[in-house]
Amino acid sequence: MRYWLTCALSACLALAAPAGWAAHAYAMWGEPALPADFAHLPYVNPQAPKGGELRLVSNLRVSTFDKYNPFTIRGSAPAYLAALMFDTLLVGSMDETATGYGLLAEDVSVAPDGLSATFRLRPEARFHNGKPVLAADVQHSFDTLMGPHTSPAYKTLLADVEGLEVLDERTVRYRFRRPNRELPLTVGGLPVFSRDWGRDEAGRPKPFDQVVMDIPIGSGPYRIGPVNFGKDITYVRDPDYWARDLPVRRGTANFDRILVKIYKDNTARLEALKAGEFDLMRFFSAGDWARRVNGKKFDSGELVKGEFAHRLPSGFQSFVLNTRRPLLADRRVREALGLAFDFEWMSRRLFYGAYQRVHGLFGNTVCETQGTPTAEELALLEPWRSVLPPAVFGPMFVPPAPEDAAALRANLRRAQALLAEAGWTVQGGVLRNARGEPFELEYMDSSEGGMRTLSSWMHNLRKLGIVLRFRSVDFALYQQRLQKFDFDITTIAYQGTNNPGQEFADLFGSQAADQEDSGNFPGVKNPAVDAAIRAMVSAKTLEQMLPACHALERIIAHEHYLIPQWSAGTHRMVYNAWRLARPDVVPPYSPGEMWAVETWWARQP
Repeated sequence: MRYWLTCALSACLALAAPAGWAAHAYAMWGEPALPADFAHLPYVNPQAPKGGELRLVSNLRVSTFDKYNPFTIRGSAPAYLAALMFDTLLVGSMDETATGYGLLAEDVSVAPDGLSATFRLRPEARFHNGKPVLAADVQHSFDTLMGPHTSPAYKTLLADVEGLEVLDERTVRYRFRRPNRELPLTVGGLPVFSRDWGRDEAGRPKPFDQVVMDIPIGSGPYRIGPVNFGKDITYVRDPDYWARDLPVRRGTANFDRILVKIYKDNTARLEALKAGEFDLMRFFSAGDWARRVNGKKFDSGELVKGEFAHRLPSGFQSFVLNTRRPLLADRRVREALGLAFDFEWMSRRLFYGAYQRVHGLFGNTVCETQGTPTAEELALLEPWRSVLPPAVFGPMFVPPAPEDAAALRANLRRAQALLAEAGWTVQGGVLRNARGEPFELEYMDSSEGGMRTLSSWMHNLRKLGIVLRFRSVDFALYQQRLQKFDFDITTIAYQGTNNPGQEFADLFGSQAADQEDSGNFPGVKNPAVDAAIRAMVSAKTLEQMLPACHALERIIAHEHYLIPQWSAGTHRMVYNAWRLARPDVVPPYSPGEMWAVETWWARQP
């Protein structure tokens, strides 16, 4: 849950209008692509019919849900609930980056000094209980999210928000501690919910962590319908949805019902898809996509395999090395572990060439780092030269890619030399330190098939005398251990962003390293990283932000906190072509299945 929060907030809210002007949208850099009088988003079908049902499979790894509150720390909420039930002040577009258009807010203005953003609410905005969305509800939502019962990622992400003022019944002003062009988008993308949600029978508000099965009172296009716990949940379209005719919503939310089914494992999901139990499923396994997505319904054309190209950031899915563990505290050890990872072999044998290697934090964005540092980057790095590895000041790190067995042997020899420098030598076939202690690590995972993708790395590590054990745990325990940083190595699928900002303080900031349930899984405590994040967040122009991004990416890469894995340039989805129709235009920043949820429609009988 908390990782979704970090990524969703950073991705959804990067908006900007000319400072000091009230406008229909906010764009971080430049101007919004759509004018104030736009009729609809470019990638929707404004005449899409309403009706029918979309049957989905849950995109969460949990096998059930035990709450309707997606914002508290404990428990699991149903898939898609937050996106379908809670509107925000601003909403992004799938064919732009760093721009937000008014949804609950009819206009947004940013002060000339960048220290505040003012939002005026639409008078027609309504919650599901029929009450108007007022400034007091915006304040209540903000105060609640900043309270003690929600993920600490909110506090980190909103650290530069000084407060919220209610100016009148429908106007709020967020005040910022320092200028930050991303903050209007960040606060504009916060969910807004009613003050009536979570009141007891006497009308008194309950502590937010006790708001568990209370039906959310949001203002989004869907409400909760029939529920079969442990099996499925149905969201029902609100026919009186207040924003159905707004340009930002026209042609969206077309299904009357969205049924989300829950299955125990990947095998059950795949077999259910082939049997026609649901209409759309996104695939993350190259093996499944290449060898197991077949059958009668594919032969008949009922089920279609679609690969939809996108221009989304590649993200930085990685093996995360927990530097809180003494065995992983030494940079040389971490680099050695990376040298033993042979992605090229995995690409040929396991992935059918479907993935590309991740290189850093900002792949497929303007922030991606290449070559040697520029003068602007060096100005940010030089004050920290004494605490950074010399390699940071040279060419950007490129993950080792051995093309054959000889190249892999060379990498392993280099790894062996690094381990020796760090005090580890092979004794009787086992890597030991000066005290004779063996080098043994545990890889924690909760996904099926994890052992298959790990086996070649484990084999190469054994050649170095390192024992890496695979530990499979159920997802609930996996979440608990992640929250407490109780692991040696795991995999995190970090989402990328075109507009990096304060969320990186949660991912890599020193303060977050000791904060339970933060996103700083590798335990980074590095003053140079903190400084680069501050420079990135405080940048007033794109030209100022890019050197800070590059400095951050160089440090993270050369410190070897992460071992980069892989990414795909397409969304692989199977859909029922007899039941579903879709727009002709595929938006470049389509977020996978949410593109279908928001803009597809049911074929008429």
